[in-house]
Amino acid sequence: MSTLETLKENLKDTISDSLKTEKTKKTDKLGRSYATGKRKDAVARVWIKPGSGNVTVNKRDWTVYFGRPTLRMILVQPFEATKRLGQYDVMCTVHGGGLSGQAGAVRHGIAKALSQFEPDLHTSLRRGGFITRDSRTVERKKYGRRKARRSFQFSKR
Repeated sequence: MSTLETLKENLKDTISDSLKTEKTKKTDKLGRSYATGKRKDAVARVWIKPGSGNVTVNKRDWTVYFGRPTLRMILVQPFEATKRLGQYDVMCTVHGGGLSGQAGAVRHGIAKALSQFEPDLHTSLRRGGFITRDSRTVERKKYGRRKARRSFQFSKR
């Protein structure tokens, strides 16, 4: 029985060692973290680096690009959740979809890039729902119907 117990102990040690993954910071040569974010039809490529909080979207200031306060609020949510507001410079390019989808895509990209730059923030970003890709997209139009679910107007006579 002693050999069985030692075998179990060794197995526990190897399993616990394999579960301990070291969280490393992923940056490029310029000290930036890169991530892609997606929402609806919008795709955002996001680079973050330590800085003063400047956010550039498609070579324009984010307050100009996203005019509505709601969209700006969506953009800064990952920074507010991790208490890192004004500590990172963000440079991103985004295309496809409308402004709401683009704001969501940039938010998704910022969250993923933050979790790469500071791996300890991953759990708080995951709990906030910023890492998970929102898979809701427009439902396709079906034949025999006016839209995806709306049927043609029915006439009794």
